[in-house]
Amino acid sequence: MTLVFVVGRLVGIVLLLLVIASVLLIGRERIAETRREFRTRFASIAPYVGLLAIVLVANKIARDIGPDLSLIIGFRITGRLHSLDGMLLWPLFPDQTPQVVVWLQSMATPELTAYFAFIYVYGYVFLLVFPLVAYLALPQPEPLRRTLVAYGANYIIGVLCYIIFIAYGPRNIIVDHAEGLLYSQYAQYQFVTTAVNDETNVFPSLHTSMAVTAALLAWTTRDEYPLWVPISAVLAVSVVISTMYLGIHWASDVIFGIALAWISVSIGTRLENRPPKFERTKRRVSTVINSIVTPLR
Repeated sequence: MTLVFVVGRLVGIVLLLLVIASVLLIGRERIAETRREFRTRFASIAPYVGLLAIVLVANKIARDIGPDLSLIIGFRITGRLHSLDGMLLWPLFPDQTPQVVVWLQSMATPELTAYFAFIYVYGYVFLLVFPLVAYLALPQPEPLRRTLVAYGANYIIGVLCYIIFIAYGPRNIIVDHAEGLLYSQYAQYQFVTTAVNDETNVFPSLHTSMAVTAALLAWTTRDEYPLWVPISAVLAVSVVISTMYLGIHWASDVIFGIALAWISVSIGTRLENRPPKFERTKRRVSTVINSIVTPLR
């Protein structure tokens, strides 16, 4: 099974989920109106799309060079994460406190593993992409702007943390007690995860932060999309649990991922209340375009 096949299946399943959700949650009327006003709506959020695109490109470059740079300047915190993870369940198990990951995997079944693997790969992507479609279908640009900024903040802060902190997940450290269920049961997903991530990119959990960000943003559009609030909440909670159940992240990674989500949404909300002015950027772009077009006339 090749990377192209796995990615193709990922795109196909997510597109199917987007179509179903668009029909049920957005509605034909909003979709038709969005088609008529697409250019106007896109123009109102274009600078934010450009900024997110720059962040994603920078994120790709940072992920390529980040592991090598991290080995030079990074702080090794795997032991601390392991110790913290072993204390979180003390109120429930004061005598013999298990690792959170080990405790979750003690309840593993083939059905649960299949569910959380699906959620970790397909549900996660759908949870992030659907708000972009749904908020574009709204006449006001603020929800989509807020989302783009929050997503960008997640990636910027997350990648910086990956460079500063060197950490390995449970499946690499407590191999006798925790299993990397995603890869041992569904090895094909390694094609995707290894292409976009490194095994030291653990702290914080970006899967957690991005999923919780989407759920928090859903609450801000509860009047427009009331059903999306519980759906996004269930998906976000499932993503959070899946990162630990599958042996990928420590519970402490998840805790800090939730904190990162709150920070990112706060940044998106603040920039929405005080939107940046792009007039200088627009003038520079216009100057460059005119300098190119004028000689061609």
